[in-house]
Amino acid sequence: MSIVSRLVLPLRVLLVMVFLGLLVAQVMSFPGEFLFTTEEGPGMDPWRWPLLLFAELEALCLQVVIVCIWRLLTLVQRDRIFTPASLRWVDVIMWTFVAAWLLLAALAGSLIAYIYFTPELRDPGTPAMLIGITLIFAVLVLLIVVMRDLLRQATALRTDMEGVI
Repeated sequence: MSIVSRLVLPLRVLLVMVFLGLLVAQVMSFPGEFLFTTEEGPGMDPWRWPLLLFAELEALCLQVVIVCIWRLLTLVQRDRIFTPASLRWVDVIMWTFVAAWLLLAALAGSLIAYIYFTPELRDPGTPAMLIGITLIFAVLVLLIVVMRDLLRQATALRTDMEGVI
């Protein structure tokens, strides 16, 4: 039994825990948090619904990725990871990350515009943080694209090798 095979079960347990945690956050934590934020100060009231929608959609994206990882782990257990079936799940992960990044970029752009085009002077820390998070997320998206291509190449190589044998 390889080390990867031994790690599948603990990884699945953690994936279930994260999935359930996201579900609880979507149903209870996010709505309550944004309600509390708007009660604390009216300045964030116009952002309550866009931020709640953003948080809900980002959590949903993570849940989609968790389901895809679960399916990939099944393929790993069956020694079928280097097949076209795995590429479909990696494609879903890649496009989910792209969608999540686009949501993040849109929110960051909107918040930065709101911060800089209001009459009060604002601290530049929030826009700098938003730009940094958006850039880090872009790196993750590009990394997933590269990893997908590496899987595609390995799948093609394995298919070629099976044809020779």
